[in-house]
Amino acid sequence: IIPDRIEAATFLIAGAMAGDKVRIKGAREDHLTALLGKLEAAGAVMKRYEEAIEISRPSAILPVDVITAPYPDCPTDLQAQWIAFMTQAEGSSVIRDDIYVDRFAHVPELVRLGARISLEGNTATIEGPTELVGAPVMSTDIRASASLVLAALVAKGTSEISRVYHLDRGYETIEKKLTALGARMERVADDRRLQKG
Repeated sequence: IIPDRIEAATFLIAGAMAGDKVRIKGAREDHLTALLGKLEAAGAVMKRYEEAIEISRPSAILPVDVITAPYPDCPTDLQAQWIAFMTQAEGSSVIRDDIYVDRFAHVPELVRLGARISLEGNTATIEGPTELVGAPVMSTDIRASASLVLAALVAKGTSEISRVYHLDRGYETIEKKLTALGARMERVADDRRLQKG
Protein backbone atom coordinates (compact mmCIF):
# COMPACT_ATOMS: atom_id res chain seq x y z
CA ILE A 1 0.00 0.00 0.00
CA ILE A 2 1.48 3.33 -0.99
CA PRO A 3 1.44 6.22 1.50
CA ASP A 4 -1.04 9.08 1.11
CA ARG A 5 0.95 11.80 -0.67
CA ILE A 6 -1.59 14.52 0.19
CA GLU A 7 -1.45 13.73 3.91
CA ALA A 8 2.36 13.60 3.78
CA ALA A 9 2.42 16.89 1.88
CA THR A 10 0.09 18.54 4.40
CA PHE A 11 2.43 17.59 7.24
CA LEU A 12 5.44 18.81 5.24
CA ILE A 13 3.70 22.17 4.80
CA ALA A 14 2.90 22.20 8.53
CA GLY A 15 6.58 21.66 9.30
CA ALA A 16 7.66 24.40 6.89
CA MET A 17 5.03 26.74 8.30
CA ALA A 18 5.19 26.14 12.03
CA GLY A 19 7.65 23.44 12.96
CA ASP A 20 11.13 23.36 14.37
CA LYS A 21 11.73 20.01 12.71
CA VAL A 22 9.24 17.47 11.42
CA ARG A 23 10.17 14.06 10.03
CA ILE A 24 7.59 12.38 7.80
CA LYS A 25 8.28 8.64 7.81
CA GLY A 26 7.17 6.70 4.78
CA ALA A 27 6.86 9.80 2.58
CA ARG A 28 7.79 8.95 -1.01
CA GLU A 29 10.00 11.63 -2.51
CA ASP A 30 9.14 10.45 -6.03
CA HIS A 31 5.44 11.14 -5.31
CA LEU A 32 6.14 14.64 -3.96
CA THR A 33 8.66 16.05 -6.44
CA ALA A 34 6.64 19.14 -7.46
CA LEU A 35 5.75 20.05 -3.87
CA LEU A 36 9.30 19.52 -2.60
CA GLY A 37 10.58 21.89 -5.28
CA LYS A 38 8.03 24.53 -4.22
CA LEU A 39 8.91 24.08 -0.53
CA GLU A 40 12.62 24.48 -1.31
CA ALA A 41 11.86 27.61 -3.36
CA ALA A 42 9.99 28.95 -0.29
CA GLY A 43 13.16 28.45 1.74
CA ALA A 44 12.16 25.35 3.72
CA VAL A 45 15.10 23.40 5.10
CA MET A 46 14.83 19.74 4.09
CA LYS A 47 16.78 16.55 4.51
CA ARG A 48 15.87 13.48 2.51
CA TYR A 49 16.35 9.98 3.83
CA GLU A 50 15.62 6.60 2.28
CA GLU A 51 12.41 6.18 4.31
CA ALA A 52 11.62 9.76 5.40
CA ILE A 53 11.71 13.46 4.63
CA GLU A 54 12.63 15.96 7.34
CA ILE A 55 11.59 19.60 7.12
CA SER A 56 11.80 22.71 9.26
CA ARG A 57 10.61 26.28 9.00
CA PRO A 58 13.04 28.68 7.33
CA SER A 59 14.02 31.93 9.02
CA ALA A 60 11.98 33.69 6.30
CA ILE A 61 9.32 32.06 4.13
CA LEU A 62 9.64 33.25 0.54
CA PRO A 63 6.56 33.80 -1.65
CA VAL A 64 6.10 31.09 -4.27
CA ASP A 65 3.38 31.03 -6.92
CA VAL A 66 1.54 27.79 -7.72
CA ILE A 67 -0.63 26.68 -10.62
CA THR A 68 -2.46 23.43 -9.94
CA ALA A 69 -2.23 20.65 -12.50
CA PRO A 70 -2.63 16.87 -12.69
CA TYR A 71 0.01 14.58 -11.17
CA PRO A 72 2.99 14.83 -11.11
CA ASP A 73 2.58 18.63 -10.88
CA CYS A 74 1.15 20.54 -7.90
CA PRO A 75 -2.21 18.98 -7.03
CA THR A 76 -5.41 20.91 -6.46
CA ASP A 77 -5.69 18.96 -3.19
CA LEU A 78 -2.81 21.08 -1.81
CA GLN A 79 -4.07 24.46 -3.02
CA ALA A 80 -5.80 25.35 0.27
CA GLN A 81 -2.83 24.29 2.40
CA TRP A 82 -0.45 26.26 0.17
CA ILE A 83 -2.59 29.38 0.55
CA ALA A 84 -2.41 29.02 4.35
CA PHE A 85 1.38 28.60 4.09
CA MET A 86 1.76 31.68 1.89
CA THR A 87 0.03 33.87 4.51
CA GLN A 88 3.37 33.63 6.32
CA ALA A 89 5.56 34.42 3.28
CA GLU A 90 7.54 37.64 2.99
CA GLY A 91 5.64 39.16 0.07
CA SER A 92 2.90 38.52 -2.45
CA SER A 93 2.13 35.12 -3.97
CA VAL A 94 -0.43 33.90 -6.49
CA ILE A 95 -2.20 30.54 -6.53
CA ARG A 96 -4.21 29.60 -9.61
CA ASP A 97 -6.40 26.49 -9.55
CA ASP A 98 -6.90 25.22 -13.09
CA ILE A 99 -8.48 21.95 -11.92
CA TYR A 100 -11.35 23.13 -9.68
CA VAL A 101 -11.78 26.77 -10.57
CA ASP A 102 -14.22 27.54 -7.75
CA ARG A 103 -12.47 25.66 -4.93
CA PHE A 104 -11.86 28.63 -2.65
CA ALA A 105 -14.46 28.26 0.14
CA HIS A 106 -11.60 28.29 2.68
CA VAL A 107 -10.51 31.81 1.73
CA PRO A 108 -13.21 33.71 3.71
CA GLU A 109 -12.39 31.56 6.75
CA LEU A 110 -8.66 32.29 6.44
CA VAL A 111 -9.54 35.98 6.11
CA ARG A 112 -11.50 35.65 9.37
CA LEU A 113 -8.16 34.64 10.97
CA GLY A 114 -6.55 37.77 9.55
CA ALA A 115 -5.18 36.57 6.20
CA ARG A 116 -4.98 39.11 3.38
CA ILE A 117 -6.26 37.25 0.33
CA SER A 118 -8.04 38.55 -2.75
CA LEU A 119 -9.87 36.33 -5.23
CA GLU A 120 -10.43 36.84 -8.91
CA GLY A 121 -11.92 33.88 -10.75
CA ASN A 122 -9.72 30.85 -10.21
CA THR A 123 -6.83 32.88 -8.77
CA ALA A 124 -6.00 33.87 -5.21
CA THR A 125 -3.44 36.54 -4.39
CA ILE A 126 -2.00 36.33 -0.89
CA GLU A 127 -0.22 39.24 0.78
CA GLY A 128 2.17 38.16 3.50
CA PRO A 129 3.39 37.93 6.03
CA THR A 130 0.24 38.15 8.11
CA GLU A 131 0.02 37.68 11.85
CA LEU A 132 -2.98 35.41 12.07
CA VAL A 133 -5.25 35.67 15.12
CA GLY A 134 -7.40 32.88 16.52
CA ALA A 135 -11.12 32.95 15.69
CA PRO A 136 -14.02 30.57 15.20
CA VAL A 137 -13.96 29.22 11.63
CA MET A 138 -15.90 26.60 9.69
CA SER A 139 -14.60 23.90 7.38
CA THR A 140 -16.30 23.25 4.09
CA ASP A 141 -14.35 20.27 2.72
CA ILE A 142 -11.36 18.03 3.45
CA ARG A 143 -8.59 20.30 2.17
CA ALA A 144 -10.21 23.51 3.40
CA SER A 145 -10.24 21.91 6.86
CA ALA A 146 -6.54 21.13 6.59
CA SER A 147 -5.76 24.72 5.60
CA LEU A 148 -7.62 26.00 8.66
CA VAL A 149 -5.69 23.64 10.93
CA LEU A 150 -2.40 24.87 9.44
CA ALA A 151 -3.43 28.50 9.88
CA ALA A 152 -4.54 27.83 13.46
CA LEU A 153 -1.11 26.35 14.24
CA VAL A 154 0.53 29.75 13.70
CA ALA A 155 -2.37 31.98 14.82
CA LYS A 156 -2.10 33.88 18.09
CA GLY A 157 -4.75 32.83 20.58
CA THR A 158 -7.43 30.20 20.35
CA SER A 159 -9.01 29.01 17.11
CA GLU A 160 -12.05 26.78 16.93
CA ILE A 161 -12.72 24.87 13.73
CA SER A 162 -16.23 23.52 13.32
CA ARG A 163 -17.45 20.75 11.02
CA VAL A 164 -14.20 18.77 11.31
CA TYR A 165 -15.95 15.65 10.08
CA HIS A 166 -14.71 16.84 6.68
CA LEU A 167 -11.16 16.59 8.01
CA ASP A 168 -11.70 13.02 9.20
CA ARG A 169 -12.41 11.90 5.63
CA GLY A 170 -8.84 12.69 4.60
CA TYR A 171 -6.71 12.71 7.73
CA GLU A 172 -6.75 9.98 10.36
CA THR A 173 -6.48 11.48 13.88
CA ILE A 174 -4.69 14.61 12.67
CA GLU A 175 -5.02 16.26 16.08
CA LYS A 176 -3.16 13.36 17.74
CA LYS A 177 -0.36 13.52 15.18
CA LEU A 178 0.01 17.30 15.52
CA THR A 179 -0.19 17.13 19.32
CA ALA A 180 2.65 14.58 19.24
CA LEU A 181 4.66 17.24 17.37
CA GLY A 182 3.97 19.85 20.06
CA ALA A 183 0.74 21.50 18.91
CA ARG A 184 -1.85 22.32 21.57
CA MET A 185 -5.18 21.19 20.21
CA GLU A 186 -8.11 19.04 21.18
CA ARG A 187 -11.35 17.72 19.75
CA VAL A 188 -14.40 19.09 21.52
CA ALA A 189 -18.22 18.90 21.43
CA ASP A 190 -18.96 15.38 20.25
CA ASP A 191 -15.97 15.29 17.89
CA ARG A 192 -17.47 18.02 15.69
CA ARG A 193 -14.99 20.80 16.51
CA LEU A 194 -11.23 21.08 16.82
CA GLN A 195 -9.83 23.70 19.17
CA LYS A 196 -6.28 25.03 19.17
CA GLY A 197 -4.99 27.27 21.89
